[in-house]
Amino acid sequence: MIRPIWLAAASLLVVHAASAGPNEIRKSLCRINNTAQEFNYRVPWLPGQLGGGSGTGWVVKKDRLMTNAHVVSNAKLLTVEKENDPKKYVATVEFIAHDCDLAQLKVEDPDFWKDTKPLDLGPVPEIESSVTVYGYPIGGERMSVTKGIVSRIDFRTYAHSVMDSHLCIQIDAAINPGNSGGPVMQQGKVVGVAFQGLGGADAQNVGYMIPTPVIGHFLKDIEDGHYDRYMDLSIGTFPLLNTAHRRALGLPDDDRGLAVTTVGSASVCAGKLRAGDVLLKIDGLEIQSDGMVQIDGERMQMAEVAERKFKGDKVKFDVWRDKKPVTEEVTFDRAWPYTHQATSYEPPKYVVFGGLLFQPMNRNLIMTYQFVNPRVFHSFAHFIEEEMYKERDEVIVLTALLPDPINTYLEEFREGIVHKVNGTAIRNMKELAAAFAKQADEYVIEFESHGRPLVFQRTDLESARNRIRQRYNVLQEQFLGDEATTEAR
Repeated sequence: MIRPIWLAAASLLVVHAASAGPNEIRKSLCRINNTAQEFNYRVPWLPGQLGGGSGTGWVVKKDRLMTNAHVVSNAKLLTVEKENDPKKYVATVEFIAHDCDLAQLKVEDPDFWKDTKPLDLGPVPEIESSVTVYGYPIGGERMSVTKGIVSRIDFRTYAHSVMDSHLCIQIDAAINPGNSGGPVMQQGKVVGVAFQGLGGADAQNVGYMIPTPVIGHFLKDIEDGHYDRYMDLSIGTFPLLNTAHRRALGLPDDDRGLAVTTVGSASVCAGKLRAGDVLLKIDGLEIQSDGMVQIDGERMQMAEVAERKFKGDKVKFDVWRDKKPVTEEVTFDRAWPYTHQATSYEPPKYVVFGGLLFQPMNRNLIMTYQFVNPRVFHSFAHFIEEEMYKERDEVIVLTALLPDPINTYLEEFREGIVHKVNGTAIRNMKELAAAFAKQADEYVIEFESHGRPLVFQRTDLESARNRIRQRYNVLQEQFLGDEATTEAR
């Protein structure tokens, strides 16, 4: 089976006239060593296993390095090494974008930056043109240089998040673990960042690089000191290739137009576009009936136009609606808020109450527990398309029991989805924690599609709390996110 693997053990571009020579490129590269610690979803109050890996970084601007997000994720300590310099320098992550697998690092020691020069960004390379990949792949300690040909420019899923898709360039250069984050050069300019390949016997010398429109987008996004994430139209579409369908809509058979099938109520397009609309143009670019547009001389998916927008930007649509032309303008006032289907690199949220472990469903939780309750996986897979977010922001699952006399007969509730606590519907983890913090004689927890509720007596909880904490080394009874946490009562 062919599968994506990580390689770690336009107007957005700033293009300068000068090109870097091989010696300057070599001086501006470094090996990145990451001592990482994974999060522990089964025992979230305890740290997970230590691990590590290495990748490549390069000087993107004065005193800053560029690399892949997956090279530096979950880092406890980052060190960087330059060619012909025996010293290891400590680096820190300044900005990280898991949705496009890029990160910017800083190194405080001024000695690291001696003789380095920022590498300039170039344009998207042409098909069949030659590129050179620089990096520190496995198999040796010194820098490696490989050459290859640009074979495909496509819109592809990025393996780091699993769910996000962006512009991607396929090359046939030999890219191996450790190359991740390294610059792909053409005529002395960076035209991409090596980041993933294909695994399997059928895929040999197939590597991918993040092109400069994505790199430039990331750099421009962080200029204000905050990363806002990629904007998204969040609509469903259908190609209008059928002649009879086009005739029924009153459209000429001219290979233009993309039908809208769904508009999410949480989408930035809600109230602007509607199911049944036909999108004819986006920002003046004609939309072909297969959903492609011409950008910089290349046919690309319409989504690429939205990809190049930032928070606060607008996009204009020419729409065919009810057999009449209309114009709609959409403002990207927020990024898509529901990202649980992507791999998370944030500490896991949880609440421990009466020896019960409650956690919000996300991809990491699904992969960790391999739930047998079909309702849990259905909620994970169909949360967006069925718009379950109208009823709740997070699907909260009772994932485990810390055995104690207070919860001896409660195993039947494991893998249940929390619906209400003491008659109040629960939308997210903060509401669950608040419900448990309220003083009550008893706590009645209702689960979706379960015949009876789970009931705790307050006096039993008070007598068991310290016993459970000490027995299972529960250092903190809840974590609700980046904001300051408080102990569950």
